[in-house]
Amino acid sequence: MSGESPETTTPLLRQHLEGWRHRITTSLRLKTSLLSELSGAVGDLGTYIPIVLALTLVSNLDLSTTLIFTAFYNITTGILFGTPMPVQPMKSIAAVAVSEAPHLTVSQIAAAGICTASVLLFLGVTGLMSVLYRFLPLPVVRGVQLSQGLQFAFSAIKYIRYNQDFTKTTATKTDDPRPWLGLDSLILALVCLLFLILATGDGSSNETSTTIVSTNRRRVQKRLRILSAIPSALIVFILGLVLCFVRDPSIFKDIKFGPSRFHVLKLTWDDFKVGFLRGAVPQIPLSVLNSVIAVCKLSGDLFPGTELSATSVSVSVGLMNLVGCWFGAMPVCHGAGGLAGQYRFGGRSGLSVVFLGLGKLALALLFGNSFVRILRTFPVGILGVLLLFAGIELAMASKDMNSKEESFVMLVCAAVSLTGSSAALGFVCGIVLYLVLKLREIDCSGGILT
Repeated sequence: MSGESPETTTPLLRQHLEGWRHRITTSLRLKTSLLSELSGAVGDLGTYIPIVLALTLVSNLDLSTTLIFTAFYNITTGILFGTPMPVQPMKSIAAVAVSEAPHLTVSQIAAAGICTASVLLFLGVTGLMSVLYRFLPLPVVRGVQLSQGLQFAFSAIKYIRYNQDFTKTTATKTDDPRPWLGLDSLILALVCLLFLILATGDGSSNETSTTIVSTNRRRVQKRLRILSAIPSALIVFILGLVLCFVRDPSIFKDIKFGPSRFHVLKLTWDDFKVGFLRGAVPQIPLSVLNSVIAVCKLSGDLFPGTELSATSVSVSVGLMNLVGCWFGAMPVCHGAGGLAGQYRFGGRSGLSVVFLGLGKLALALLFGNSFVRILRTFPVGILGVLLLFAGIELAMASKDMNSKEESFVMLVCAAVSLTGSSAALGFVCGIVLYLVLKLREIDCSGGILT
């Protein structure tokens, strides 16, 4: 028996290794260009940076720990899913932690993330998330995507037009107009905006048609290919980092090298009670709708034939937070807005988020918590420009509503979500409206009118 073990186990082990090698090479294979993947890597930072900065300054979140864990999340999900799967903050928990008094402590934020993750892991493991994904009406999902995209776009415009103070609240301020001139000015934001539009256009592919085209048209197509090859978002983000040091040269003196030390949080029953009631309750419906269902739908739109499994995405969100939150890392999820932003700026494979993860890891190991000193001076107008493109790309996913009935349900769902500031409320209204419209088509004999 002992002599047969190596013969039987070695081929199995080799088969597993070959399977993982194939998965890694497939997920990280370039689908466009290296520069495009690098540009797509920073496509979701318009939402990531403001929320992380606010939680670090207000709630004393450990930035180094958050960067390290989200870096590993980025690398792992990039390999497993093979798409630019984003890792973003749980927005409802962050909003409650920063804007409501008393502010949530780090332990309460972690407890809220663990509670939310437990629910999503349960829904994923039991298959209930796949059932929800299969039977939810598409117009309702599109309504949630449209409302989320427009919310990002509205916030982006306010970031561009007005000065922001993320240490007081996550809500944008509208009483302090941004100056026209300066290193974080309206002119700077508009120049970056125009540069991104010139480089990326409307975000559609610029591939040459196989049909015969005129010489002038070929010149135009060549110029568009050259422009689309520019890593525009990456250039804009690097410009923002350079301006951080130009705006405040004292940053050089305040930087301390090396990461912070890991420590396990001691969570009490009171932490879980407060975290669940104040943080997890509003976050759970948003995570189900935007972090799982909307992400899976959007991935199918952007990458035809590679639609993600609702079960795997739900389990992914659960496992990430059940590991990182115990060490004080920020609660995270997969956001449809982040996926739209990374796709908009060139991300087409898992390599894009792997690059982002390696960048976060390098910054965490090099600067540690002192990196927050750099982020505090990052031009908010530039973040607004990046966020604007991500929001518009997400909202454009709703363009496939072909009938008036579908558009009606979608727009009502989006309107309620926007005015009520709750994706869950808009979702419920959308479902009720969809069922009422279907009820109208049922005749007394039990058939559906055609």
